[in-house]
Parts: sequence; structure tokens; C-alpha cells
Amino acid sequence: MLLFQPPALRTWRKCLALVEKDHVTEVSMSPSSPIPGLPSAQRRMELPALALLLVAGLLHTQASPPSRSFQLDYEEDCFRKDGAPFRYISGSIHYTRVPRPAWRDRLLKMYMSGLSAVQVYIPWNFHEPLPGVYDFAGDRDVEAFLDLTAELGLLVILRPGPYICAEWEMGGLPAWLLWKPDIILRSSDPAYLAAVDSWLHVLLPKIKPRLYQHGGNIISVQVENEYGSYYACDYGYLQHLLGSFRALLGSEVLLFTTDGTQAEELRCGTLQGLYATVDFGPDSNVTEAFGAQRQVEPKGPLVNSEYYTGWLDYWGEVHASTSSAQVARGLENILQLGASVNMYMFHGGTNFAYWSGADFKDQYKPVTTSYDYDAPLSEAGDPTEKLFAIRTVISKFQPLPVGPMPPATPKYAYGWVALRKYADVLDVLDVLCPSGPIQSQFPLTFEAIKQVHGFVLYHTQLPRDVLHPATLGAPPHSICDRGYVMLQKEYQGTLERDGQTALHVTGSTGDTLDVLLENMGRISFGANISDFKGLLGNLSLDSSPLRNWLIYPLAIDTAIQQGWPHAALPKSSSGGRAGPAFYTGTFETPGIAWDTFVKFPGWSKGQLWINGFNLGRYWPLRGPQQTLFVPGSVLHVGRPNNITVLELEGAPSTPLLLFLDRPLFNRTLSRSTAATQ
Repeated sequence: MLLFQPPALRTWRKCLALVEKDHVTEVSMSPSSPIPGLPSAQRRMELPALALLLVAGLLHTQASPPSRSFQLDYEEDCFRKDGAPFRYISGSIHYTRVPRPAWRDRLLKMYMSGLSAVQVYIPWNFHEPLPGVYDFAGDRDVEAFLDLTAELGLLVILRPGPYICAEWEMGGLPAWLLWKPDIILRSSDPAYLAAVDSWLHVLLPKIKPRLYQHGGNIISVQVENEYGSYYACDYGYLQHLLGSFRALLGSEVLLFTTDGTQAEELRCGTLQGLYATVDFGPDSNVTEAFGAQRQVEPKGPLVNSEYYTGWLDYWGEVHASTSSAQVARGLENILQLGASVNMYMFHGGTNFAYWSGADFKDQYKPVTTSYDYDAPLSEAGDPTEKLFAIRTVISKFQPLPVGPMPPATPKYAYGWVALRKYADVLDVLDVLCPSGPIQSQFPLTFEAIKQVHGFVLYHTQLPRDVLHPATLGAPPHSICDRGYVMLQKEYQGTLERDGQTALHVTGSTGDTLDVLLENMGRISFGANISDFKGLLGNLSLDSSPLRNWLIYPLAIDTAIQQGWPHAALPKSSSGGRAGPAFYTGTFETPGIAWDTFVKFPGWSKGQLWINGFNLGRYWPLRGPQQTLFVPGSVLHVGRPNNITVLELEGAPSTPLLLFLDRPLFNRTLSRSTAATQ
């Protein structure tokens, strides 16, 4: 006998469905009503058991959270999040371009701008620097970054590649893939697929628990990136990736592609089973652009996966900018159509160290260290006029978070810092290449000697007397990317990819000839991203090939991170200012570690480290970028900050750096002038 009936049981008893053969009988019952179809004695025995089953079932229903889902609705042309129609307004941020201590600040500003999601690339080469060697620590801790997005209430649109473009070194593909010179990247080449599969089996298990269906915040995952812009057009490759992503992430996750709006791009970049989205900027006709998406996806949500808020900068060209009004107007047009949109970029950040990539459009076009992108959040993470214009547009379509926008981070002009020459590169090869040189009859590429980034020195001797100026030259397209030439340790000039490829020299038999080769970043977008570095062909003297090379792969960053040259004994360096040389100095902050920008008055081109952190390439002669961003997180308080500069062409007579509280982006020499510098 039941002495107490829970309210839930009373509700259930009122509407108990009995399944009899192929129909359902609905029976209204009171607590004392007999259960139809059972003898009275059996009815008395069965009632407690039935009641307990009903209670257990209801309590289980109440205890289970509603199932989480993020799906396509082809009938209503929308996304559905947990069954309800959903549209996202997202912005791109690259954790690889933002120091980890600044992640929270940037993400919070994005959230307070009204974004519901962030779009995130994962560069393969950032996490697998050598085959089978993985790095997910510190600034590379992508799991910590994703967890932080969830903590701040942001959804994630993930783009794990394996190719990402992003104006990132080799589009995110590891340069060690080119150790097999005939590999066909982004294709069904078995060697390439084996490396991809190995990487995905490491990466995607870290992603799966963070999918929305599993309680995380990742609502969709992109497969490859703008594949329709690549020459291979290999559907078997896309099919292989689709199978790998499904096997490792499950059948429920929404997988998609992104391509431009040209018919050929969409033909080669899309595949059945991957939802096709498009990308276009504020200068495009929104109706026409989404019309291109409708050609391949007649039903489903409209999605612009890359709505361009600005553009990247190339060395030697004018700083790119897009007006706030134009960006806001285009965004409003997209949102009025009910489309989902991701703004690329919302915060660009910085190509620290050697991570900037290059485009190939008739010629090699390396990307600047700054990836400011004229984005709504500046390179230093500060809200701009463009951000507030975008925020106003978003407020017309959905409520903004309550509270103020976090302010710009504080900046400080630390002023002038004097440096002194430490040593010419040629005088410290024992430190920079402790294993010694590689001997070869002819030059070897970076890839052949397994050097990924930075610099390699090629050394030989003149085979004969050169009393009258002879042409030291290289075959077309064989200087990748800049060669700094020294004869008898005297700087002669620079050879450059798609630029000057010959110099006139004189000398005697046995005179030393050294060429320091700089990798300016592998091509990340264009016809072919198999971008080998170094001397790809032999140098010749009046068309006679030079032989007997000593090749030094330089481990400059390893030495500097171990305290060199500040912890080393002072070198007695030559007073000459031309050619590749290291300069050092120190400065102290007035009790603060605020962001700053460093200017290079009178310097030519090179690389800057502060406290062992590689801040990237400077090149004020070529422009447009005149300053490098220095995050406050790399600075020390209460002890000296160590500066190391590698100047490649020539330092000023009084080597000084100037620390400012604002960036200088836009000074560019004309192309013809820059090419002759």
C-alpha cells in the first residue's frame, strides 16, 4: 500500500499510455483506479512496482541535463543550438600571436564587444617543431586557451588545419615535411597523409572533450582551409581528412569548409559531408557573395567565415587600412540577412620570432612582424574606433553584455637605450654552430641540413685572383630569401629573392667568401607552398660555379636563450658598422613592466631579442613598420633588461634604440628605392 504519492507520480498516473498491439490507449486514472487488463489481485500486487518504476523514470529524466547539440537546419536555413535557432557573431584571434599573460584581456574585450564566439586557428608547426616532438607548454598551451574561452562564456569555431594559411610560416605546415623534397603538400601523397594522420591523432583527442556535444564550447570544426585556392584540387585528400576528423571527433560534430566566392574555388574546396561556407570583405556585394554559397549549399545557414575588418601588411608596401564605417556597414548588411559571421581579424597580434609567412603573387611578398591588421583590437590589444562601430552594429541585433569595455593596456616610453657592438657574426660561429660546419661541394638548402628557421652561413674561398671586378651571381629564384655577402670579412652587399642577384667583387686566390642566408618566412598562400630556403643553386664567379662549401646552420636563439651574449666574456670586436653583427645593451624600468614599442633610428634590418624573447624582424628601410611591439610581460622589474640585436646590413654610428608609448606603422620607401637600398 502506498502511503505517500509524490506529485510527479500523481501527474504520471493521470496520463498513462498503454501500448496495445499497434495503438496507444490513454487512460485517466485516480489513485484508486484499477489498471485495465489485469486481474484485481494482480493489479494490487503490480501497482507498487509500477509506481516505483514511474518514479525512477521521472527522477532520471529530471536528473539528466538536456542533451547538448549544435546542428544544421536545412528546412529553416539556420543553425540550431540545443534545438533552438541560433546565429553566431564571432571574431578571430590567434593565441600564437598573443603572449599568454594577455590572453584573458583580449578575450574579455572580445566578449564585451558583443561576440558570442571566437574563431581559432591551430598551427601544426607551432606544436610539432620536429617529427614526433610535441610542444603544448606555455604560450603553446592551446588547451588552456580553449578552457579560458569557455570560462569567459565564448563559443569556439575551431580551425585545426592541417593547413591554415593565416599569413603564418608555411601556412602552419611544418617545414620538416620538406625534408622529403618531392613531397606533394596538401594532397593524397602517402608521405604527406602519414604525417597528417600522426599529427591529428595527437591533436584531435585534446579537442574531442571540448566539443559542444560533450559539454565543451567548440560548436564547429573546419577541415583544411580555402583548399579551392590551391592548385592540387585533390578530392581524395579532402575525403581522407573527412574520414580522419569523423573517426577522431565523432559523427555529431559539425564539420565545415571555407573558400572564396569564385566558382572554381568552391568547386575544388568543397566536399559532400562538409558544410560549405564562404569568405569576403566589406567591399563585396553581400547578396552576390552569399549567392555563391547558395550555388554549393542551396539550403542551410548563410555563413561568412572570414569577414575582413582590415588587411595584412607586406614589407615595402603601404600600411593597409579599411575604414570603420565601411566595415560596420558591411557587417550590418550581413546580419540583416540573418547570416552568421566571423570577423577576420578581431585581434591580429604579432608575428614574433620567425613566424610570419609570405604570399606569392607574381613575386615573393613577406609579411611584416606586426599583424595589427587594422583590426578592431589593435596589435597591443587596445579597443579602437572600429571596435566601437562594430559594437554599435551588434547591439541592433542582440543584447550587449552589461558592463564597461576594459581599457587599453598601459604603455610606457622608456626612452633612449645605448647599445654597443658585441661581435661580427663571423667571429662567433663557434658559439652559434657548436657542432661545426657541414662540408659539401655545392650549397645545401635549409631543409637538406634540417634547419627550420633563421639563418645559415655559407663559406668558401675564391678559386683564383680577381683583379678586375667579376660578377658574383646566383641563378634566378635561388636566393631564398636574402643573402648578406662578405669577402675577407668585409660586407659587400645583399642578394635578394626577386631582386638583386649579382654583385661585383675583386680579390685574391684563397680570399674567404661568406654568405649569410636569411629565411624571411615560407610562403603561406599561393600556387605552391613547397618553399625551400637557403642557396637553392650554386653561386658563380663570372659564370664559373664556386665549390667546396662549409655550411653552418646557426642556432642563434638557443644561444641567446642560454644567456649569450650577455653572460659571455666581452669580445674585442672590430669597429666596422657594416655587415651582420650583434649589438647588446641593457635598460631598467621605473618599477613597472608596461607594454612599449621600440624604434630603430638609423638601423637597417635585423632581429631583436629582449630577455631572450625573440620579438621578430625589424626593417625600417623597407617599411611600412617602423616599431616592434614589446609586451610588458617580457620585461623585468627591479633588474636589467637585456637587449640583443642582430643587425644584418649596417648599424648607425651611434647605435641607439628608442622606446615609445605608441607604434609607428606607416613609412614606406617607394618600391624602386627600397629595391636598391
